[in-house]
Amino acid sequence: MSKDIRDRIISMVEERAERPVDPAEIARSLVGSDEKQWRLLMTPIRREAIKLAEKGRVVLLRKGRQIDPADLRGVYRISSAAAAGAGKSASVLPVNQ
Repeated sequence: MSKDIRDRIISMVEERAERPVDPAEIARSLVGSDEKQWRLLMTPIRREAIKLAEKGRVVLLRKGRQIDPADLRGVYRISSAAAAGAGKSASVLPVNQ
């Protein structure tokens, strides 16, 4: 099941591109809308998201800001590594005059 979870995280993050994914959406996409079923997947999804973030495949966000996977607590979202870095390079920052 962890491979299914990992694959679904990656596919949903890639589909969203610019918008972060709620882990509950991932769980519901795997087992349907029965809350008893999808809630059982929240811990395995968190584990896989942490592994993917540690490998640089995704980033974890809390309140819209990137967090260290080792510091993951509470509510979080998953985003693509490319989207998290978009617009942050010095070449696209506005020049102060």
